[in-house]
Amino acid sequence: MSETADTGAAAFCANLVREADFDRYAATLFVPSEKRRSLLALAAFNAEIVRVRSQVSQPLPGEVRLQWWTDLLAGSAHGGAEGNPVAAELTRAIAEHRLPIEPLTRLIEAHIFDLYNDPMPDWTVLEPHLAETDGALLALGARVLGHAAAQVEAIDHIARHAGVVVGVARIVARLPYDSARRQLYLPNDVLQRHGCDLEQVFGGQSAPALKAALADVFADARKHLDQAMQELTELPASVRPAFLPLALARGDLDRLASPERDPFTPFERSRLATLWTLWRASRSKLFRM
Repeated sequence: MSETADTGAAAFCANLVREADFDRYAATLFVPSEKRRSLLALAAFNAEIVRVRSQVSQPLPGEVRLQWWTDLLAGSAHGGAEGNPVAAELTRAIAEHRLPIEPLTRLIEAHIFDLYNDPMPDWTVLEPHLAETDGALLALGARVLGHAAAQVEAIDHIARHAGVVVGVARIVARLPYDSARRQLYLPNDVLQRHGCDLEQVFGGQSAPALKAALADVFADARKHLDQAMQELTELPASVRPAFLPLALARGDLDRLASPERDPFTPFERSRLATLWTLWRASRSKLFRM
C-alpha cells in the first residue's frame, strides 16, 4: 500500500469511528498519539461489524458479510484487505501489536445474534455476549497500549467485567431503538421473573414490571463495575486508559437508572459532555498514565 493510500485508510477509519461510535473515538484522544491509529482501527472494525444489521433486510446476507470478515482474519478472504480501508488498518494493527485473532473472530460470531429477532435468553448468555463484544475491544485496546505477557490474564479478566458494564449501559440506552425493530438484548429470564410482557416492550410501553426488571439488570451491572474498578488499580498505569469507556458507562448507568426516567425516552449525551467526562477521568489517579 502506498503512503498516500496508507494515510487515507487511517483517515477513513478515524472519520468512520467519529461518526458511528463517538464514545470510542473520544476515548482515543486521551491515549498516546502513537497508539491512537491502532485503537481507531479496532473501533472501525467494530463499527463495520455492528452496522451489518442495519444494512441487510434478511439474516443470510448479513451472515455472508460477517463471514467475509472471518475469512479475512483467517487469511482466506477473496481479495483480502485490498480496497477496504478498515480491513487494511485492522490488518496493520494486528501485525504491529501482535494481536490475537481469536477474540476478533469471537466478536464477529457474537454479532450474528444481531441478525435475528430472538430475545436474549438469560444472564448466562448475555454476560459472555458482552464479554466477547465490548469486553474484547477493551482487552485488545489494553494490548495496544502495551502489556507484559504476565498481565494478559488480569487484563482479560477486568475486560470481561468492564465489557458487561459498558454493554449494559449501551443496550439499555438503545432500548427505544432496538425494541422498535423487535430486537431485545435485555435478559428474558429477568423480564419474565418480573412478569414483563414482551409485546409491551416492543410496543414501547413503560410499565412497573419493566422498571423492576431493569433495576435488577442495573444491580448486576454495578457489581461488575465495582469489581472492574477494584481490579483496575492493580494494572500498570500505561494500560489503564484503555478502560476509559468505563467512566462514561458509570455515569450513564446512574442516569439510566433514575426512577423518574421513562426507559423508552431516547438517551442522549452530548459530545461535549462525553469529552468532559473522559477528560476528567483521564486526569484522575485511576486512569492517569
